[in-house]
Amino acid sequence: MRNNRHSDFDLCNATSRGIIQPLHVIHHCKMSSFRFARSALRARPSFLGAPVQRRGYAEAVADKVKLSLTLPHQTIYRSTGVTQVNIPAASGEMGVLANHVPSIEQLKPGLVEILEESGATKQYFLSGGFAVVQPDSQLSINAVEGFALEDFSADAIRAQIAEAQKISSGSGSEQDIAEAKIELEVLETLQAHVK
Repeated sequence: MRNNRHSDFDLCNATSRGIIQPLHVIHHCKMSSFRFARSALRARPSFLGAPVQRRGYAEAVADKVKLSLTLPHQTIYRSTGVTQVNIPAASGEMGVLANHVPSIEQLKPGLVEILEESGATKQYFLSGGFAVVQPDSQLSINAVEGFALEDFSADAIRAQIAEAQKISSGSGSEQDIAEAKIELEVLETLQAHVK
């Protein structure tokens, strides 16, 4: 024996296909849709109802980014308190301060600028890598290669650019040309930062 009662889905589905259109069925379908929306409101994260955190002046001054800058062969910074770090994220240049929103950023080859607590600025050129900003103001930067910007010679960079241009426009192997183009891109970025 067939049940005469239709499920919500059957009624709403039949209405949307134009099979039946009584007013009470259309109203029922709209109300079913709102039921899902109401359940989503009840399931909102608990932090939305949490009180706003307040900080005092003395605490705000003490806020620093704990920077770890690591290469496979060397640790340049290890949980060192710094004021700000500017990174060359693939999504665009990005400044990281204390209490920054947590994120993971892929780094393109470029300049990492570190403003230390003393006010001094250190600059490192990285080959690329990843930066992870954690909720407790920790920033971890991992790169394959990185050097202090002051260690580069503008003359040596120009010579390497000329060599890479010769290879990339030559008749070498496909792999050699591709590698030369990548090298050229990195060197041109480096040249823009070296004075």
